[in-house]
Amino acid sequence: MSTAFPVLRRGRKGGEGGKGAGGSLTWRADQLAEAIEIGGAQLDPAAVASAQEVVQRVRERWALKGGRTVVSLAGATGSGKSTLFNALVGETVSTSGARRPTTSTATAAVWGEEDAGPLLDWLAVPHRHQVSAPPSAGSSGAGSSGSRPGGSTDAADLDGLVLIDLPDFDSRETAHRVEADRLLARSDVFVWVTDPQKYADARLHEDYLATLQDHETVMIVVLNQIDRIDDSAAVYKIKQDLSRLIAADGAGDFEVIGTSARTTRGLDVLREAIGGVVSERNAAEHRLRGDLSAAARMLAEGVGPDEPASGDVAGEELHRALSQAAGIPVVLRAVQQDYRRRSTARTGWPFTRWLAAARPDPLRRLRLGDDRAGLSGIAPSDVGAVLGRTSLPPATPAARSAVELATRRVGERAGAGLPPRWADAVEDVADAEHSTLADALDQAVLSTSLRARDPWWWSVLRFVQTLLALTAVAGLVWLTVLAVFGWLQIDLEVPMWGPLPVPAVLLVGGVIAGLLVAALGRVLARAGALRRKQLIADRMEESVDGVVKTQIVQPVGVVLQRHRQTRQQLESAQA
Repeated sequence: MSTAFPVLRRGRKGGEGGKGAGGSLTWRADQLAEAIEIGGAQLDPAAVASAQEVVQRVRERWALKGGRTVVSLAGATGSGKSTLFNALVGETVSTSGARRPTTSTATAAVWGEEDAGPLLDWLAVPHRHQVSAPPSAGSSGAGSSGSRPGGSTDAADLDGLVLIDLPDFDSRETAHRVEADRLLARSDVFVWVTDPQKYADARLHEDYLATLQDHETVMIVVLNQIDRIDDSAAVYKIKQDLSRLIAADGAGDFEVIGTSARTTRGLDVLREAIGGVVSERNAAEHRLRGDLSAAARMLAEGVGPDEPASGDVAGEELHRALSQAAGIPVVLRAVQQDYRRRSTARTGWPFTRWLAAARPDPLRRLRLGDDRAGLSGIAPSDVGAVLGRTSLPPATPAARSAVELATRRVGERAGAGLPPRWADAVEDVADAEHSTLADALDQAVLSTSLRARDPWWWSVLRFVQTLLALTAVAGLVWLTVLAVFGWLQIDLEVPMWGPLPVPAVLLVGGVIAGLLVAALGRVLARAGALRRKQLIADRMEESVDGVVKTQIVQPVGVVLQRHRQTRQQLESAQA
């Protein structure tokens, strides 16, 4: 169990106290503020509002740090808090109601010569009292002034103390409760004053102590009015029970100080506890650190422990669905048909190849092409670039449904393990707008180059076909000349190749050989068309990957990166 008062790290006296740690404190406040900004709508609004108040309070209080320590006496109605306050001051400063022992306004007692005006103005405490001398033996009953053997604490030990008697936190007046809560939020140290009748009050434990899990070092717990119990063993039992309740609240382990303002019993111990806190000059830092930790922990409840890798969320299902929606199978069929058409036009029988050239270009019909301009100097891709669209058929309802399902599953995988608000944000960005995604896919198809080097065998077969065509034409001309000379009854000697005249061999052989080479070209064209289709399919796959990355993976990654930064900065604020 801890001592009756917090053990704080010793710092230098006066305004220099905690200077080195101050940078750390403001840095943690900045980390919390940045976490709020980055987390945005994915953080709980109530926790954000509370954390923003903490950040503002930290900055305001640290700007006024000086050498003052604000200690507030907080308690319920009738706990003897104001009487205890007067006993600590050494004179009657704070008064309770005549009808009901309730404190309606806050009163501050100030020890030391350092100007407390700006701090009290920030606290907005209207009633202020300057303590010029320690309580005398007659007023406190704790022994003579400055008497260490009796446990009393002299004025030097309380130099820098601003002691505040708060309104009752259970007052029937709402304004009194609001004022008590406001000053508690701005105090450096809490002195919780309770009595044997109300020490287990739910409001004290549930509304206050249970919320101060990070403030054990800046709290003192007092059981007042112990003079009402004659049995010291009963007092001890109540103190132990109160300590147990506080530990159950999660506020820490405390040795409760028993006091009696009427008999001055225990006042020396309470003065010593308060004096020990004040002398350290770093209670404000510890209080503000606790506030930052509590606010960061509350925000961290809406943040996951880690993030999935965004690059692993897009699976084969999404690529397949987007390819179908983009009409890539249609493009690949057109590429295959175009290759075979162009192969026939380049390697077919010269006397019939014009038929292949006259066939419609399947890529031009889709406003796609190989970027080689025709006689007009305008390529099909130029037309597509100007219009900004291809002529691919729109995605079918089934294809659109497949894309929606695939993107939804991507969002579910990417948001797995994240709190609901973050998971929803991931799913929202993963489920891209259909029109935007369709335009991106169309532009990806349009920008994919369908060009490739013509196969070398096209030129070889074209050259062979040209020679065979010339051979057949030569044989035909030769036979024609022979026919004309025969009609004119002019005898000419015809060379023979075996039993066959050479002109006939040239004609028939050229025709047959040309048809055979054309057939060979068609066989090679089918194999080459498959290879060209695969080549363009790989390029289209890269283009679809680019769309997946820019339209889905990167937005998902941005959300996950925001989550990572928020989580890390909240961890820094709690450190």
